[in-house]
Amino acid sequence: MPSKMSIGEYLRTRVTTLAPRVDPAPNPIKVLASLSRSNWLNFAVAFLGWTWDAFDFFTVSLVVTDLAKEFNKKNSDITWGITLVLMLRSVGAITFGLASDRYGRKWPYIINNVLFIVFELATGFVNTYSQFLGVRACFGIAMGGLYGNVAATALEDLPPAARGIVSGMLQQGYAFGYLLAVVFARAFVNTTSHGWRPLFWFGACPPVLLIIFRYFLPETEAFQRRMELRKAGGDIGVEKVFIQEGKVALRKYWLTLIYLVLLMAGFNFMSHGSQDLYPTMLQNQLGFGHDRVTVTQVVANLGAITGGTIVGYSSQIFGRRISIIAMCILGGALLYPYGFLRSNGIMAAAFFEQFAVQGAWGVIPIHLMELSPSSFRTFVVGTSYQLGNLVSSASSTIEATLGEKWPLPPTKDGTKRYDYGKVMVIFMGAVFAYVLLLTFIGPERKNRDMLQEDGLEDVVGDGKGDDLEEGGEKVGFDEKEGIRQRT
Repeated sequence: MPSKMSIGEYLRTRVTTLAPRVDPAPNPIKVLASLSRSNWLNFAVAFLGWTWDAFDFFTVSLVVTDLAKEFNKKNSDITWGITLVLMLRSVGAITFGLASDRYGRKWPYIINNVLFIVFELATGFVNTYSQFLGVRACFGIAMGGLYGNVAATALEDLPPAARGIVSGMLQQGYAFGYLLAVVFARAFVNTTSHGWRPLFWFGACPPVLLIIFRYFLPETEAFQRRMELRKAGGDIGVEKVFIQEGKVALRKYWLTLIYLVLLMAGFNFMSHGSQDLYPTMLQNQLGFGHDRVTVTQVVANLGAITGGTIVGYSSQIFGRRISIIAMCILGGALLYPYGFLRSNGIMAAAFFEQFAVQGAWGVIPIHLMELSPSSFRTFVVGTSYQLGNLVSSASSTIEATLGEKWPLPPTKDGTKRYDYGKVMVIFMGAVFAYVLLLTFIGPERKNRDMLQEDGLEDVVGDGKGDDLEEGGEKVGFDEKEGIRQRT
């Protein structure tokens, strides 16, 4: 947010800046054709990584009822496995985010996927409820480290015209992962004598291919340039330059960082509140069979993928904030059919509700990247996203617990039923209002230069003899030598 503008002046600009200068609609085919081979490879490895992160997360959501029977627990007890993942993601975001900004995107990504393999296999072998919670808690740390990494890998080298559409495409790795989880859950769950476990064993396989893929790709050009500037610090050392960058970024961006966490809390409430308990609602409340639940979920995720791509592209024309606000209004208008229809028409409601939810999300990767300080882009994007997850971590448990306060007549075999749809509609109405308001009052830096260092010159110099007081010593930049000199 502007540091030289009063709060009153800033708030008055929220209306005038809501729709920045409308850019001519870029031809999406030409825009995508303009991407280099390196751009496409970086996008592919990022998209696939984010896809499998989502797959791993949603495997539990899709077998809540089976897990409850396995461990003799209520559905609300099993959703604590989801809650723990969301709560501990921030630990992974901080740890892997700092590592990615300091050492590069490659190895943190590879380590993340190694952990995915270990914990997905472990989930498939748990025998008690406590073991289940412990493994999913560890999984949360691994999952938390990936989002900032993939956003930076996919987006920071892109030409400005491509950012909106590629952002939307990248974010839909989340919906695509959910779609794959739905399909493979139908293929593996309860189709063998092992019940739900083969789904998790299968989930440990694709990360092996992702590790190989990422190993052979170089770092992004933006990160390589940043490392060159850090090395220009000479005898100060790269580590000390990195620490100084953090101090500069925190001093300049602390208010924006708080805003991003609050914004991402709303967005995570939006996605998890509309999705995590939805399969349970279809199965428990509406009595849908496995095939019908699968078809409904597939339709919903096709809507999500469509919405994220279209709205991400549109945000390059109309702006980030106005695109998010429009989707909040659309999503709120569709809540009633999403939660209360009982016929096959609920599939259409699911398609357009997830179009709105993931349409808003399609703007988020590039919106966060443009608002984050360059030197700590992975850390800020990932940590704000995952701290938002932490705040929203209890969403599925809240919905499940509240739903159990509205019991419905049991099924013929005595299975208890609850009005989860009513809870979801009320919950999501409040969430859409919150996200709309926060987006309206927030900043936007559409088309910001991704190579702009945002204070890095204050640390390593810009070649013009600027100085920085450091531990009582003045540290200058020798223009002829191109390295740091103590004076």
